Amino acid sequence: MHDGNETETENGELLVQRKPRKGIYVLPNLFTLAALFGGFYSVVMAMNGRFDQAAIGVFCAMILDSLDGRVARMTNTQSAFGEQMDSLSDMVSFGAAPALIAYEWSLRGLGRWGWIAAFVYCACAALRLARFNVNTSVVDKRYFQGLPSPAAAALVMGFLWLMVELDPQMKGADVAWPMFAFTLYAGLTMVTNVPFYSFKDMHMKKSVPFAAIVMIALGIAVINIHPPTVLFGVFVIYGLSGYVIYAWRKAKGLQTSMISTSTDEPDERGLH
Repeated sequence: MHDGNETETENGELLVQRKPRKGIYVLPNLFTLAALFGGFYSVVMAMNGRFDQAAIGVFCAMILDSLDGRVARMTNTQSAFGEQMDSLSDMVSFGAAPALIAYEWSLRGLGRWGWIAAFVYCACAALRLARFNVNTSVVDKRYFQGLPSPAAAALVMGFLWLMVELDPQMKGADVAWPMFAFTLYAGLTMVTNVPFYSFKDMHMKKSVPFAAIVMIALGIAVINIHPPTVLFGVFVIYGLSGYVIYAWRKAKGLQTSMISTSTDEPDERGLH
């Protein structure tokens, strides 16, 4: 007798498909709440005119957001509640917060064009997160479908942080149009079908060569040379990498969409 959560393999063996549990676990949700606080903190700092701290708050939220899912998987504490909590936290930290901060610092001077750019970014972040939640089971895990919202936030906030660090006396209105361009680019790229490498096939539990640890140490040292410049440069490269991958796959005649083209499975209907 089967309960509907089992699938049969070609050898006749039954595989049990695990569903997210309905309980609430403290450990992974602590990281999610901390990421949410990072987004909230960044908005408060922007309201007080501390835009450098606002940008740092978003970057801290990004680091914490990358940890909550891994912690949940490593401790076997995944839950449906955690998935929803993570999406809501991402919307605040990487959707609403960057849009509001960019508008307050720079886009306000553009009038209606400024708030249109901020709203487009915020709306695209919401659409990106909703699509991610729906397409989880049918997207190639090695790639994100569109620019992930933390990377989009890092692109916008990285530009702000870099400008503030280069010239503390600079007014956001002086670079309003470049900020407009970065905000629109980040927002619209989130809702494209362009593939961005997800790094999810890198297993933290496996042993690595000694050279890998040395490279990590060198990476940390390079970031500390001038964090705003290095981090902004990294995310500019990542923000363009998806289009490079798309063009390469297109040239090779490979499938460019990260969604399965089959509609045979019930979970895939309506996603194309």
